[in-house]
Amino acid sequence: MKINKIKLLLLAALVWVAAGFNILRIGIISYQSHVTVINILISATVFLVFWFMVFGRLVKKHTSRIVSYEEEKQFFLKFFDVKSFLIMAFMMTFGIGLRVSGICPDVFIAVFYSGLGAALTLAGVLFGYHFIKKGKEKNAGYYGNTI
Repeated sequence: MKINKIKLLLLAALVWVAAGFNILRIGIISYQSHVTVINILISATVFLVFWFMVFGRLVKKHTSRIVSYEEEKQFFLKFFDVKSFLIMAFMMTFGIGLRVSGICPDVFIAVFYSGLGAALTLAGVLFGYHFIKKGKEKNAGYYGNTI
């Protein structure tokens, strides 16, 4: 199934917000008995590291790649490249494995998942922002006739 390339940004936004919100939700639920100033600071650090080192860059890279497609219609899974799908699959498998195995204490899940989930959610929001921005530009004649 092919969709207009700008809609790939919307699809990316929906996928990232859904994944990020779910991870953030798990972290917040785990936080109930672990709320301390130090844990909140560690979560904030996790967020900043993942945002600036991984997800902020990823959003820029994929937005640029999507917008630069020459053909207007693209296969709907092209909101990611193969490498990114593999990374996401690894992260999901590793994250679920950590939680299910019980290797990590609840405080780790609370602190780490909250920071990671917030960064993932922000990535989704930023993809959504780019979808709106590029859609407006496109409608103004910069990228073609339709979204």
